[in-house]
Amino acid sequence: MSETVESLAALVNGTIRGDRLRVIDDAAAIEAASPSAITFIVDAKQLSRLGECDAGAILMDAKIAASFGEPTGFSVIVVTDTQAAFQKLLPLFRKIRGRPQRTISPHSWIDTTAKIGNDCYIAAGVTIGEEAVIGSNCDLHPGVVIGAGCRIGDSTILHANAVLYHDVIIGNRVIIHSGAVIGADGFGYRFTEGRFEKIPQLGTVHVHDDVEIGACTTIDRGAIGPTVIGAGTKLDNLVMIAHNCEVGQHNVFASQVGMAGSSSTGDYVRLGGQAGIRDHIRLNSGCSVGAKSGVLKDIPAGETWLGAPAANESEQKRLLIAMKRIPDMRDQLKELDKQVAALMEEIGRLRATATADAKMLRAAG
Repeated sequence: MSETVESLAALVNGTIRGDRLRVIDDAAAIEAASPSAITFIVDAKQLSRLGECDAGAILMDAKIAASFGEPTGFSVIVVTDTQAAFQKLLPLFRKIRGRPQRTISPHSWIDTTAKIGNDCYIAAGVTIGEEAVIGSNCDLHPGVVIGAGCRIGDSTILHANAVLYHDVIIGNRVIIHSGAVIGADGFGYRFTEGRFEKIPQLGTVHVHDDVEIGACTTIDRGAIGPTVIGAGTKLDNLVMIAHNCEVGQHNVFASQVGMAGSSSTGDYVRLGGQAGIRDHIRLNSGCSVGAKSGVLKDIPAGETWLGAPAANESEQKRLLIAMKRIPDMRDQLKELDKQVAALMEEIGRLRATATADAKMLRAAG
């Protein structure tokens, strides 16, 4: 479909600078936008890219819009929240797939003791075990497996081939993407008499409301109590949460984060991609960990840690600056070695001269 700049601005309560009647039929990122597309800028640093941008209209806030003159070649829509405005307009130019019809496929397998709420979609190939409880308005896509005794809240979505082992608890409005495995045994063994002996993993997993779990992410069940994922937390694809971990509310973990057993986080913790968290440590509320960091001890609240082993951001920056100076310092040391060698040679020569002079004085006396 197509819209004018004026009609788009009306939808987001925006103010227009430039051509109001320009026709827009697409939305795109700034580097890919065509003359009939709308894009957005959220950072003044992106202004330098406008010279290479072909967009017909650009969303931005008033502060950014005030930093340049009257636009030429494109129209500007000034809004309060740029990203929110773009997200509101984007569906106008993309086909949005509706939710599946509220039906239960005859090609699913549901134990007679399971309870299914109202208005659910249960696709072909879904398996629901004994005594499982599914809330209302849930979507279970093809190949989903719900183990015995699981409990799932309302309006939760499990995408194709997601697997819940037995007795897992999932809250309301949770999204679990394809291939995720929730409730597998924790990696618990003890070494005895020359072999590894499995420690029974008799706990569960409790995922609270409004959590999103990425594709192929794994969350192991606790050995005794539950592994816990707090409300509002978002886990990217390929994240690993080990047994007995407790993740706080509104955490964000990027892809390939790994938390070892019995570690925990407070609320609003952020972990960059491939960060590794040692067992039995605590990441306190509001802290952040950079990508590829290896965390070996507790992180205080609100701090940012980087590196492997991870340390406070300011300490790591000082270390990085010092490391960059190492080549120059090495050259300086080589030069100092040469100067010291020359000085030692000069001192030796002076000593020899002094000794000879002393002998001549004694001989003369």
